[in-house]
Amino acid sequence: MSAWIKMLSDEEAGEELLDVLKLARTPHGTVDNVMRVHSLRPNTMKGHVILYRAALHDEANTLPMWLQETISSYVSTLNDCEYSFANHWANAWYLIGDELRADEIEQALREHRPERVFGGGELELMRYTEKLTLRPGQMQQQDVQRLKDSGYDDGQILEANQIIGYFNYVNRHLNGLGVTTDGDIVGYYAK
Repeated sequence: MSAWIKMLSDEEAGEELLDVLKLARTPHGTVDNVMRVHSLRPNTMKGHVILYRAALHDEANTLPMWLQETISSYVSTLNDCEYSFANHWANAWYLIGDELRADEIEQALREHRPERVFGGGELELMRYTEKLTLRPGQMQQQDVQRLKDSGYDDGQILEANQIIGYFNYVNRHLNGLGVTTDGDIVGYYAK
């Protein structure tokens, strides 16, 4: 466990925290530092888990999972959040299923040049992601219209918007508390 503030272990947890830790456990049976850093305030951990799962892992989402994870990764690299990038790029890389393509996408995201690897609607999503992350006060209706013109429906646009908003929140949360992946199992699909 690593952060600039105290994080309580399972052994130090009271009943309320233990209940929320059950909710926050990963498929690996662990609690990642992104959630554990909330341990001094279990109510924010609970809210964070619910928001995360609603934004990124909801069965109603229709954007492909690799694209959801790529959007997450792009927000995280734009915000210099290595924690989120490490976890969510590992997921995207796995879901893309083509090592060469995934490596090309990673390089383009790290360089903030998605136009090198994306075209059409995927590129428009990356442009929307970048603008909403770096220049949120400049968003205009035409930014959403370009997504519609690229074939995305309102529900998919909302999905992307919520993923982008969530990762802007979590990147600031992690960077602001110095949270690292020390002790975490990186990536949902890690063995």
